[in-house]
Amino acid sequence: MNFITKSACLAVSAMLAGGCASFLPQSGPTRRAIEQSPAQRDLPPIKVVDVNQDVTRELLARHSSRLFSQVFESPPSQLQRIGSGDVLAVSIWEAAPATLFGMMQSDLRGLQSPAQATTLPGQPVDGEGFITVPFAGRVPAAGRTVPEIEADIKQRLVGKANQPEILVLLTQNRSSTVTVVGDVTTNMRVQLTEAHERLLDAIAMAAGVHQPVNKTMIQLTRGERICSMPLETIIEDPRQNVALHAGDVVTALYEPLSFTALGASGKNGEVPFEATGISLAQALARSQGLIDQRSNARGVFVFRLEPKSTQPDSQWTPATAANDKVPVVYRIDLGNPRSLFLIQDFQILDKDVLYVSNAPLSDVQKFLNLLFLVAYPVLVGKQVGL
Repeated sequence: MNFITKSACLAVSAMLAGGCASFLPQSGPTRRAIEQSPAQRDLPPIKVVDVNQDVTRELLARHSSRLFSQVFESPPSQLQRIGSGDVLAVSIWEAAPATLFGMMQSDLRGLQSPAQATTLPGQPVDGEGFITVPFAGRVPAAGRTVPEIEADIKQRLVGKANQPEILVLLTQNRSSTVTVVGDVTTNMRVQLTEAHERLLDAIAMAAGVHQPVNKTMIQLTRGERICSMPLETIIEDPRQNVALHAGDVVTALYEPLSFTALGASGKNGEVPFEATGISLAQALARSQGLIDQRSNARGVFVFRLEPKSTQPDSQWTPATAANDKVPVVYRIDLGNPRSLFLIQDFQILDKDVLYVSNAPLSDVQKFLNLLFLVAYPVLVGKQVGL
């Protein structure tokens, strides 16, 4: 064995003794490196969770979005309530012969007939919730329905007018409104009527949303209750197209969700997905699956930042957790056929990192290729007498 051959053998032996992986190009950490990663001096260890049926069920319950039909289950009252700022038209009829508000008229035969109804000027509901009707005084209107206001005015005029009949009409609706804002064509206030407008009615009155339906979230705010749902789900499920209440705020939000695929997957990069969400099975398919020659089916990982409140055993403190979130690694063994069912229920969240580790034999193959590149020139040179 000449000097060149000995040198090549010594180099190969050194790589074997030091671990060939550290000398070879890598697309990321190996499965073992993730599972046995030591804690840094200033940071606690990262929790690695094996995905099984219990873990999948817990994550589904934790991250499942609430439904509008559950959060806003109370239907609106059948009769619309009057509020401050509304304007009411009050009309009063009296029976003959006595009249308090109008004059008696005679027909062609000289017989007196009741005059037409007396319609008062528009009565705005003041800040205290009252309107003013002559001879009836200040009548409470805010929070009451039109029939209730009519009955109250009639009762106040008994003994003053002759068999009074009252008609109250809402001419300007300024209190029963819904505000529609966000990524809609027209930000506006939608007036509610006795038709009991629903969520999609308000969005349609605002001329729809700008972005695709499958990438738009709708947030409904009612008092202290706030809930968000994908617009696509609201359209598909009529139960989520809830009836609106006065004072509701409808906000259309464009949220381009995405995850990042890295490692031995067919496609590395940022992959967008719909607001309705996707499963891990769909995420693997959209990243073009695992590379047969490189991937380790037993080493598929999802890196995620979870709220610290959901990780009571985590050693991360508020000082080390960013935005009160701690890193968690979910490990999936696709070598187990049962995992093919689990990944259909494991939901991918926005900003997740999907990583597929290299198979151990992949590093061996890289090493053999490197050995061939080193040894082959030596062998050829020896044969030609170099």
